[in-house]
Amino acid sequence: MLAVGREFDTPALNCQVIYSQFGLAIHKNDHQARRRFVEWAQNEIAVVPDFHKRILFSDEAHFWLNGYVNKQNCRIWSEANPQVYFETPLHPEKLTVWCALWAGGIIGPYFFKNDEAHNVPVNGDRYRAMITSFFIPELNNHDVQELWFQQDGATCHTVRATIDLLKDTFGDRLISRFGPVNWPPRSCDLTPLDYFLWDYVKSLVYADKPQTLDHLEDNIRRVIADIRPHTHTNVGKSLP
Repeated sequence: MLAVGREFDTPALNCQVIYSQFGLAIHKNDHQARRRFVEWAQNEIAVVPDFHKRILFSDEAHFWLNGYVNKQNCRIWSEANPQVYFETPLHPEKLTVWCALWAGGIIGPYFFKNDEAHNVPVNGDRYRAMITSFFIPELNNHDVQELWFQQDGATCHTVRATIDLLKDTFGDRLISRFGPVNWPPRSCDLTPLDYFLWDYVKSLVYADKPQTLDHLEDNIRRVIADIRPHTHTNVGKSLP
């Protein structure tokens, strides 16, 4: 997780990572931001050996009722953009789910809904409402002074109002674009939600072929609640 990626160790291959669904290559200076983050994290671990276990990694994911799985984290190594495309449903029914995961457990799931309990996409106002009404109260069960919070660079995460809100809770213990510690843009380092949680949950919630969003939501809640504490610990061990 915290190791500098292979594309910097084998320059002779002259390959780059292509984000296939977006058709965007990593920018030429991205590796510098990534290396700075790795060096910062290694310094923190040198002082506090279990530092990586104190990071709350957060993310949203879409769960489509028809079982479609978004290949968001697909990486294709190529010398040129391969122009790969994925078919997506035109008007899918879906749930947008947020979780935070760390070695000590999972906070969530949280389902983004409006006042009429209809499922809605994430925007800045809804994200901040989630932080205020759900996330911060959940943190009362933990020693927040020991925890760091990580989020990716989505606009709803990084507008000034959101960053200020998170700083009120975490101070300088915030890993985010425009935060005290920068999360590298277009990072090849997947978070535990990418390489474990979302794939694991999606592998189970469609087993009984849910026909309604309420049924799918119940399955998501059940599968996440059934993840055992030792699994959280093992996931945390895989970060450094």
